[in-house]
Parts: sequence; structure tokens; C-alpha cells
Amino acid sequence: MLVVEDEESFVEALTVGLPREGFELRVARDGIEAVNLFDVVRPDLVLLDLMLPGMSGIDVCRHIRKSSNTPVIILTAKDSEVDTVVGLEVGADDYVTKPYRLRELVARMRAVMRRAPTGVQALESELVEVGDVRLDAARREVTVRGEVVTLPRKEFELLEQLMNNAGRVLTRDRLLDEVWGSDYVGDTKTLDVHIRRLRSKVENDPTRPTRITTIRGVGYRYELARGEDG
Repeated sequence: MLVVEDEESFVEALTVGLPREGFELRVARDGIEAVNLFDVVRPDLVLLDLMLPGMSGIDVCRHIRKSSNTPVIILTAKDSEVDTVVGLEVGADDYVTKPYRLRELVARMRAVMRRAPTGVQALESELVEVGDVRLDAARREVTVRGEVVTLPRKEFELLEQLMNNAGRVLTRDRLLDEVWGSDYVGDTKTLDVHIRRLRSKVENDPTRPTRITTIRGVGYRYELARGEDG
């Protein structure tokens, strides 16, 4: 795994604590070193501080998402809500607020790694098509009106859940359980951010969604195309 952190106190704590939990890690202390090390090491998990010298954590996350669905957990200060939201929008899987307890961090790390698709398991789902949106889980490909749309892993899994249950309301808790896992301990803002980002890619007008609709106080529903039924 790759730790991207420039605060030495956190680096020291992680380099001592994480190996005790069975993790092997490399450390980058600035953004440029982080992208270079990521391209060489190809880690199975990235812990990413947002406030970095050389290149911001947001830009590091963008670089990672251009070529990889490797799980990324943002390490963020309590007063950086805007940066946290932006980090989730560019493809981070989760975030942990500083100062954090090692036990909580390790739980989040193991959760996102369990949910990462591997081997045959990632190829078992079947083709889903609703209206002019087509999702091919075996190829990890989504097309909208015949054009391929690139989705980070979490967005893809969220769309897959919604399309597999088209016409049915999925509660927020169910979506969090299915996509982030039953042991997810963050708030629901993560789900809202991913829904908003997903709408920007599959809706004709994301400000007036007709495919992924909000059922107030309950959750979300992927609407059936006209002329179809459940």
C-alpha cells in the first residue's frame, strides 16, 4: 500500500502501526513523489492526505483514477469539508478525519479492500440495459446512448445496484450496505456525492434527473424506460 502524507508525526505513527496490522507500505511525502511511486509500485490501497506540497491530493487522486480503480482513502482535516467533497467527486472511496484512531483507520482500509473487485468475482455479473443506458459488468463498461462513459469503481457499483433494481426504491442504508459494506462507518454525504457525480454522466440534464430520482426521506430509484415495467 502507499501512504501519501507530509506530516511527520502521522508518517511515524503509520509506519509503526500499520505493519503491526499486517500491511506493507511505501511512503510519499509530496504529490509528485506520490504519482511517480504509484505508477511504479501499483499498490493495492492508497492513503492520501489532501494538503501536500508539489501537487495537491486532489490532483494525485485524479492521476490515479485515469488508469486505476485502486481504493483511495482520503486523510482530511476536520475543517476541510469542501476539499473532502471534491476528493470524493474525483473518485476517492472513503475519507477519515484527522486526528484519527489507528483502529478506525484500519477498519476502513480493510473494508474498502474487501469491496475491491478481483479475479473471477469481478466478471460474474450479467449485462443490464434500461432504456439507452447499458451496463456490462463483465467488461466494466457503461454506455449511454451508444457512447462509452468512464465510471470510477464506486460509481459503477452504485449504478449497477440501481439498474439491477430498476423501478424499485432502494433505501440509502441499503445502497451504503451494498456498495460501501455493512461495516461502513462514515456519514451519508458520501452516497449523495456519488449520486450527484453519477447523474452528471448518465442524465440528459443532471439538474433535472429523470433516470436516477430521489425519493425524499427514503432513498433513490432508477426509473424504468417508458413502455417497460418491473
